[in-house]
Order: sequence, then C-alpha cells, then structure tokens
Amino acid sequence: MTTDASATAPRRPGEPALTTLGLGAPALDPADASVHTFPGGGRWRTEVPSCEGPEALAVILKEASRLDVPIHRISQGSGVWMLSDAEITEMVEATAERDIELCLFTGPRGTWDIGGSTRTDSRGGGLRARGHDAVAGCVEDAVRATELGVQCLLVADEGVLWTLHRARQAGLIPAETTLKVSALIGPVNPAAYAVYERLGADSLNVPSDLTLDHLTEIRRVSGAPMDMYIEAPDDLGGYIRMYEVAELIRRGAPLYLKFGLSKSPGIYPYGHHLRDLALSTARERVRRGRLALDLLARHGADGDMAPLGSRLPGELSRFDIQS
Repeated sequence: MTTDASATAPRRPGEPALTTLGLGAPALDPADASVHTFPGGGRWRTEVPSCEGPEALAVILKEASRLDVPIHRISQGSGVWMLSDAEITEMVEATAERDIELCLFTGPRGTWDIGGSTRTDSRGGGLRARGHDAVAGCVEDAVRATELGVQCLLVADEGVLWTLHRARQAGLIPAETTLKVSALIGPVNPAAYAVYERLGADSLNVPSDLTLDHLTEIRRVSGAPMDMYIEAPDDLGGYIRMYEVAELIRRGAPLYLKFGLSKSPGIYPYGHHLRDLALSTARERVRRGRLALDLLARHGADGDMAPLGSRLPGELSRFDIQS
C-alpha cells in the first residue's frame, strides 16, 4: 500500500462551511505532515486497550465484527501476572485467528508497591519498577508470556525496556517480540521520544494532551510508531480528540489510534468483581472506535489504513548493546 498526496492533505471538521461564511482558518502548512509510514504501507493502525481477559476479548471481537471495526492490536493493562496460563493461551489463540496483535503488560509497578512516593502530591516514581526484584518480575512475566505465544509486551519503566530489548537480542525472548511504552511514562518531547526508541521501543504511547505541533516536532526526529488515545481514560486526563483524528494522523503517522473511554471507573488490576464494568466498557470502546472511523470517512481520510495483520515497526534506531 502506498501513500498518496491526499493522505497528507490538511483536514478540519466543518471547514468548508466556515470558509463559505467567511470564517475560514488560515491554511495549514504542508510541511507539518509526517513523512513516515508503517512498513508495508499505511499511516494508521487501530488498538483497543484495557482488554483484561478472555471474556472481555470475546466481547470486543464480537462487537468489532458487528460494527465492522478493523483491529490491529488489542492490549491489556492489569498485567501478565493477573492472568492464568489458560487465560493467556485462550487470548493468544483468539487473536491469532483474527490476525490481531495481543499486547500484555509486564510486571510489578510502583503504584501497586509498598513505596509511598506514588501517593504523594508529586507522584514521584510513578509506575516504574522499584528495585531489582521488580525488574526481575517484569522479565519473568515477559518470558512466561512469550513462551505462551504473546508477541507484544507493554512496559512502564525505561530500565525494563532496555533489559527486555537486550533479552530479545540475546534470544531470551523471541527476536520479533515488540515492546510498547505505556502512556503512563510516555515521552513528551522529541529528545525523550528518540531516547525511548533507542532503548528498544517499537511503539510509544504519548500523552493525549500533546499539541499538534508537538507531534510534528517528534516526527522530525523519529519515525517510530506512535500510540495515542483518541479518547483517554479519566486517570489519563479524559481527553477526547475525536474531531482531530485526521489531523492527528497527518501529523503523527505512523500512528495507532487507541479507542479509550472517558467517564469510566478504573479497572486495574482487574478481577471478576469488576466483570460487568469490564465487559460493558469493552463493548463501548469498540463503538467509540466506529465513531472515530466514521469521522475519518466523512473527512475522506480513511483510505490509508495499514493492512490488517501488520504488526512490525520497521527499521528503528537503537543504542549499541555492549557485550
């Protein structure tokens, strides 16, 4: 699939009508468009996050079929350790049947640790892995998940990211395992984005409050795939950027459109006591995805989706690994 000029053309909702009324906005700069694409073609992929187990996955797949929502990736937030081997295997098999990438979160995180800094006003430490044992727990999760067939791992710590990158280079986990940086530590400037790429990131979640200019700045230094909530959960700000979706793709490609959900309680770490909430929100995330895709279609910007089943990030820049 190739990218034509229309894929990078500026689009704004309602602009033709406003121009007719003499209220048109200044023309956008064509130089702001990202020049990058996914390998094999396409400028955007889709992701449904917060899929916490096989039952929620079944709901997502059923609703995606009903609403004709294409899905490239499904991700989970509670962690590998919150799933049994049987549950992971069931999720791997169900996503493999649809050629969808499954991404599971690794290891202990600071917010579930005994450390108090994450509960202070400064939120010091965040979700990073505290101490050697927490890193070891993340590695254990990574090995276990990949042995069960999981091909994508979600990380929330720079040290864990570098460690897992070294692990796949050393053959401790499969070489084609992809590493995804969590929105909870997502980079907010071009220099940081480039560092995460070099540490081994194949896909980087950026906070949903970055401006369009911020995305252009990042794309001038890195072509690594970017993940962005089109609608963010409340604990990530609750931002809704659906009306900007065409411009987000124009500026941020290659971009994963993440269909999150605002005004919904948190479900991490998930258990069956949250079952009804997990299933209803899973269904609604897919519907929100359909709304975003309909908006893209109305803008004439829906024609440059990456092929379904594609998952690899292409050639990226890495720090040298010293022996």
